[in-house]
Amino acid sequence: MSSQTEDQPHTPITKWLFLVGGVILTAGLLFGYDQGVISGALVGIEKSFTVSTFMVEIITSWVTLGALVGALVAGVLSDKVGRKKAVLLAAVLFTFGALVEAFAPGAWVLVAGRLIVGFGVGVASVAAPLYAAEMAPTRLRGRFVSGYQFGITFGIFLAYLIDELLSSGDRWRLMLGISAVPAVLLIVLILPSSDTPRWFLTKGRRADAESALERIRPDDTAQAMAELEASVEGETEQAGWAEVFSRTWRRPLTIGIGLAVFQQVTGINAIIYYANKIFAAAGFITPQGQTAATTWAIGAVNVLATLIAVAFVDKLGRKPLLLAGLVGMSVSLAVVGVCFWFINRSGPTTTGGPSDAGLITLVALVVYIASFAFSLGPVVWTVINEIFPRNIRGRGVSIATAANWGSAWLVSQFFLSLVDTIGESGTFMLFAALSVVAFIWILKVLPETRGRSLEDIEQMWLDEPGQAASPAS
Repeated sequence: MSSQTEDQPHTPITKWLFLVGGVILTAGLLFGYDQGVISGALVGIEKSFTVSTFMVEIITSWVTLGALVGALVAGVLSDKVGRKKAVLLAAVLFTFGALVEAFAPGAWVLVAGRLIVGFGVGVASVAAPLYAAEMAPTRLRGRFVSGYQFGITFGIFLAYLIDELLSSGDRWRLMLGISAVPAVLLIVLILPSSDTPRWFLTKGRRADAESALERIRPDDTAQAMAELEASVEGETEQAGWAEVFSRTWRRPLTIGIGLAVFQQVTGINAIIYYANKIFAAAGFITPQGQTAATTWAIGAVNVLATLIAVAFVDKLGRKPLLLAGLVGMSVSLAVVGVCFWFINRSGPTTTGGPSDAGLITLVALVVYIASFAFSLGPVVWTVINEIFPRNIRGRGVSIATAANWGSAWLVSQFFLSLVDTIGESGTFMLFAALSVVAFIWILKVLPETRGRSLEDIEQMWLDEPGQAASPAS
């Protein structure tokens, strides 16, 4: 089935598609806010609870452990109860976890709140992009799923901005508590929304599938329904875990996991979570100076550069954006590594501000964030949510997302310890080397999926030499 028959170029964007866009943006916003807010909150947390470096790493990183578990559960959950209800559950969990964080009487209760928030984020990180991928027209699928990453980057910027506004006082509880706001907004947006036509059909709910299609494709509902029915014909149950790991789908699973891991081990969450500490090491002395550098050099640039991917992911393609971004990431990380070598050799400046090497570090991190924001940030989520065949999509996306969160936990849990062991310079050089490895791997392994329908992509794997017949045939 060609992408042209599935989605005519003149398909209008209805108000319901705008609502889908609102859901995906808000889901990303709550994810991003939680990622960014901890950078500014750590100063107050350390004062309130007098915690060790190891405990700081636990408070920072255990949100990703919760997200890992949430991502693993989310695949089965979104297949069983639907994409909509999974997103709703994520929003409720996030609201509750944010309140636990804000009112935590001690460090371990705060960690428990971080785990709850992380579980909600993990569920949302699977269910929300999956929801967008199955609701969006083919010609707009990349933009819709990339909108999730735009929401993440805007949430990070918003968190940094709030951290900057609240940095003058010990108001870390308010920083964390505000994160309940986007979660409540997500509940408001998802409640009137419909689940995806694909999910309805796999559950034998044809009338609901037709009603959902009528909302998002009112001009050609009958044709869209016929195509959708043909694509899921004979499929009433989702595949089990054995089929997810079968030889037939090994290549898309490998690609999904590989992209998810490379997105994290190239250093993004270490920089997002510990931005203030990195800028402190680069010579930005005051908390206000650190949060200002974090807000504008990382947060604002992250948002603006993500718009490049939203605008061009369906025009230029997934692979060119990934490769171009990795070139910028590799070079800028190497520059940061060299700058920290000079900073550590020369010591603090006599003026009390950042040295020339510190300012170059700031510029290089801006280049790194911009390069990541139009490539590995949004494009990885787009590819992960379109490469898996329909009967294993929920589970496949959850495995790749769990691999992403597992990698994020490793990086954020041991970043400070790694810096203590090999120094800032060695740590950023390691991230640069991993970016080069990611470039080579993507160049050799990743096929281009731009302009292909989800059914075309599924058939692409089956048409490869040596593949078994389609399990659904």
